[in-house]
Amino acid sequence: MATVVVDRISSDVVVLHVSGELDTTSSSELTAPLDTHVVEANRAVVVDLGGVRFLGSAGLEALVLGQQRAGRNNVEFVLVASSRAALRPIEATGLDTVFTILGSVDEAVDRYSA
Repeated sequence: MATVVVDRISSDVVVLHVSGELDTTSSSELTAPLDTHVVEANRAVVVDLGGVRFLGSAGLEALVLGQQRAGRNNVEFVLVASSRAALRPIEATGLDTVFTILGSVDEAVDRYSA
């Protein structure tokens, strides 16, 4: 099971803190908040994968769809990933060349607080 906690760090920047396992049975837990927050009214959506213990193909698909939606809506889409559980599948699939990946939520906050 996965959970997503939404944290708005400014009026137009949202952080989605994801924890648990993102697989076929739980990827909708991420898809729904992405659909809600990756909209033109937001400048950026940061997906914090720090609490993810497993990232399967369905979770990767949810992230790719979020990235595509962000492109259509002119929203910056940033991942925070430093754990092996999150980084390894992203790197193994070559998606590290597609996503903007930061090492910490603090780095993302600094990026958007200017």
